Amino acid sequence: MTTGPGSLLIVDDEELNRDMLSQRLELQGYTVAAAEHGRRALDLIERQAFDLVLLDVMMPDLNGLEVLRLLRRQFTPVELPVIMVTARDQSEDIVEAFNLGANDYVTKPIDLPVAVARIATQVGHKRAQAALRESEARYALAARGANHGLWDWDLRTDEIYYSTRWQALLGYEDGELDPRPDEWLRRVHPEDIERVQTSLAAHRQGSTPHFECEHRLLHKDQTYRWVVARGVAVRDRDGTDLRMAGWLSDVTEGRVSDPLTGLPNRIFLLDRIERALERSRRLPEFHFAVLFLDLDRFKVINDSLGHLIGDQLLIGFARRLEGSLRACDTVSRTGSSPTLARLGGDEFTVLLDGMSDPSDALKVAERIHSELARPFRLGGHEVYTSSSIGIALGSPGYRRPEDMLRDADTAMYSAKAQGKSRSAVFDTAMHERAVARLELETELRRALEHDELRLHYQPIVELETDRLIGFEALVRWQHPQRGLLMPEEFITAAEENGLIVPLGWWVLDEACRQIGQWQARYPDVPPLMICVNLSPKQFSQTVLADRVEQIVRQTGIDPSSLKLEITENAIMSDPDLAAATLDRLRSLGIQIGIDDFGTGHSCLSYLRRFPIDTLKIDRSFVHRMDQDAKDLEIVQTILMLARNLSMDVIAEGVETPHQRDRLQTLGCEHGQGYYFSRAMQGQDAEALIARSRRMPGHLHGTVSGDDSAAVHTAHFPVEAGPCR
Repeated sequence: MTTGPGSLLIVDDEELNRDMLSQRLELQGYTVAAAEHGRRALDLIERQAFDLVLLDVMMPDLNGLEVLRLLRRQFTPVELPVIMVTARDQSEDIVEAFNLGANDYVTKPIDLPVAVARIATQVGHKRAQAALRESEARYALAARGANHGLWDWDLRTDEIYYSTRWQALLGYEDGELDPRPDEWLRRVHPEDIERVQTSLAAHRQGSTPHFECEHRLLHKDQTYRWVVARGVAVRDRDGTDLRMAGWLSDVTEGRVSDPLTGLPNRIFLLDRIERALERSRRLPEFHFAVLFLDLDRFKVINDSLGHLIGDQLLIGFARRLEGSLRACDTVSRTGSSPTLARLGGDEFTVLLDGMSDPSDALKVAERIHSELARPFRLGGHEVYTSSSIGIALGSPGYRRPEDMLRDADTAMYSAKAQGKSRSAVFDTAMHERAVARLELETELRRALEHDELRLHYQPIVELETDRLIGFEALVRWQHPQRGLLMPEEFITAAEENGLIVPLGWWVLDEACRQIGQWQARYPDVPPLMICVNLSPKQFSQTVLADRVEQIVRQTGIDPSSLKLEITENAIMSDPDLAAATLDRLRSLGIQIGIDDFGTGHSCLSYLRRFPIDTLKIDRSFVHRMDQDAKDLEIVQTILMLARNLSMDVIAEGVETPHQRDRLQTLGCEHGQGYYFSRAMQGQDAEALIARSRRMPGHLHGTVSGDDSAAVHTAHFPVEAGPCR
């Protein structure tokens, strides 16, 4: 690129004029050459490049106008600017010079500042034009090599130039599209048009430095492609928009492809379901279905063997599904193959497009179950998994593809509730249950916010003396419309939506506050104990020990009077984390109990590894020990194991005098159950405390509590947490 003021040629037949003007322009930094007549000037221009020519009109032999005429055959006014030098009375020559292509003129005697300004203007204009041409050449070269479609919108005429590549991105040949903005905007997906228009307006108003928007555009084949449009506005000195220019990129591949498995993703799937729905509205005999698949036990495999093995399982699962579906192509009478997609995590979907009969969906599901029966060999491990499959049959009644996918998901949860490797076809009852569950979750959030939860307390007694030693805290929900709700009516929902954690913190805080008040009013030695169940999700919280320490300190209770009860499965899901957490709790003086012992993880080695104080015999063993010798042996084994490990035992579900006596004879220290008392409200529990202090050893049958405690004998998942 040329640097410095520029290179000039002075053409004048008078030597004095040439020398004087040359010297003064050189002082301005210009490089100056001189010619004494027109032919010499043409010769120099042929051999050397100049930025500008100062050309005298009146010269012998070949005058300035004739030289100008010859120059314009070779150079445009932009390529070689020419400033004519004339006398003041040569107006006709000036007019002719402009007609021949002169850029400007100065008069003799030359006013140097004026001449320098005009020379600088013309040289600057020439360089700007040269730079523009160079930039345009580079831009055109880049555009040809790039995968972008260029657009240039003249806002004054409201016309858009669409490059060949822009049109090709939408499946059109060059020239097929009109140069109007509507060719673009009317193809924008209805759900995206407002966002596009808002982004355009924001940039034109100066709110954003450039226009950028990702949206869908309708292709010639009537499918939508994901694109990113970028551009910038060009404004005049007053800030008025003159034009917008930019480019369009097709990003469909990245938007519709899952990076792990290479399968189509949710966006692609919804587009295909939408097309199937449109076809079913036109053709009543057209059948299709969506299968929603979820891997059973994927989290267990992922957590135990690591995320690398988990990813390999997902890839292997995808390939296994692809092979299975290829063998199922015969279910389609249209010849189209099933569409397999991954929604995320361990969730996959299959669109069966154009089935011969709706029952074909169940046949495909059964084949998938059969294919998954074989193990996966991953990283030296042999892994077995299965899938729960929900099926939604296509219907013109669906307004949106998302609704059909939602119903298939609902059916999948119904299948999972039936056990592993099951299928279920969606029906309206499932939807009603799903809506009810969603409403319950919303109300449960409100319950936490509006103090609708209540704690009831079931006494724990010393079997030998019937002396009250403490309580187990059990949560209830005082629903504003439905009355007192038992845990089985809301704990599962709390587990599924994560509310079990804040619910658990509320139970722990309230239980510690209450037992602290009772300990202060009835200062026995040892103090009354409170048992609080921790759900597995709460136990896995890294802040558990810190939060427990904070609650104990704020409520002022003796740490040894708090017993946190956890399940075997909660401990064994992550033994290393469990060990660190339990050690920290023990260092605070907190007691640890294993709830429902014998019903969870079969490995007993953890009893030596972890700091455990109490084993709680599950009520099912206590209930059947008089009828089934095996259950009696289990109870005896647990008691012997606890004695050998210096642990105490609490038997749950003690309902009869015979059960109480049998447990005492076997050496069980403590018990709880209907024989002694149902769970009761706080004021009733305090009355029981006062009475037991006046009449120790006469607890059973003295307080009936509320009927809500009947759930204490019902089967409930070990994940339930503080619920009985």
